Amino acid sequence: MKHLFPDVDWLPVIEAIEQADSIVLITHCNPDGDGIGSELALYEALISRGKHVSIRNRDGIPRIYNFLAYAEKVEKFDWVSCQDSPDLIISLDCGSFKRLGMPQAIQQETTLINIDHHISNAKFGDINIVDARYCATGAMVSDLLVSMQVIFSADIATAIYVAILTDTASFRHSNTSANVYRLAADLIDAGAQPWPISVAVYESRSLAGIKILMACLETLEICDGGRSAWIYVNAEMYEETGANVEDTEGLIDYARSIGGVEVAVLIRHHELEGRWKVNFRAKTTADVGALANSLGGGGHKHAAGCVIGGTFDEAQAIIRQEVSQILA
Repeated sequence: MKHLFPDVDWLPVIEAIEQADSIVLITHCNPDGDGIGSELALYEALISRGKHVSIRNRDGIPRIYNFLAYAEKVEKFDWVSCQDSPDLIISLDCGSFKRLGMPQAIQQETTLINIDHHISNAKFGDINIVDARYCATGAMVSDLLVSMQVIFSADIATAIYVAILTDTASFRHSNTSANVYRLAADLIDAGAQPWPISVAVYESRSLAGIKILMACLETLEICDGGRSAWIYVNAEMYEETGANVEDTEGLIDYARSIGGVEVAVLIRHHELEGRWKVNFRAKTTADVGALANSLGGGGHKHAAGCVIGGTFDEAQAIIRQEVSQILA
């Protein structure tokens, strides 16, 4: 296995790991394949070194990733009632501290490592390895493990492959370089099996997920002279279909896939009343990362998100104005 970017200095991370006995891995709320895959690959590598490791996420593991080795180790953790303080916390694939769902006091009690590939990352860790050249945080974990001279098991390779597969949208995003394909080939050589992984991730959707897809597509609107596409998910749709946030993963890609659409927007009901989660996807030149950042969120140039307060109509009005401006 080779480094994707050999110029990255992983020594501070490796030294912190070597000095720690108890380590907690964490990713952002409502975790995706990159966050989960990164956690599980690093988990196996660390326990093989004799470390005491926990995975403590605010939200549980999405059902489609339950096939991954050590998936049962992912805890839906209540940080508010946490009684212990680990030697080291490693945040993976999270752009800001608030998206970890972890109290500020925990950060003050232990060393926090921040490993992420989002250009908007706030560099909130005591040690920050933030590099937007990487297609996925899983690719960063791969480079870390190479630097640690870890031998990639089939399970580690599979977890990292899932991270890369999902964050490149099946190797379709602009962050998919020749070296990313070479890394994928190396992971396959190490034991990752593309077809079973694809079946688990993309062909295991719940019936509720299909129902909310149908309901969501009914809301489709085309605006800005055909250059923006909008879809919505409200609380009633969740209740009527029996779906949850996990089932909304990938819905926005249907809107972006429409010919002529440059920016797709998904506005969905947030768990906190009076707030709305907004996802943006761009197809070519629009910078939705900068757009999301201006609204208090973040992400990549072509994939980003934020949370907006107020009523649905108020949130929609704000976003429509901003999207129209970047498409003007």
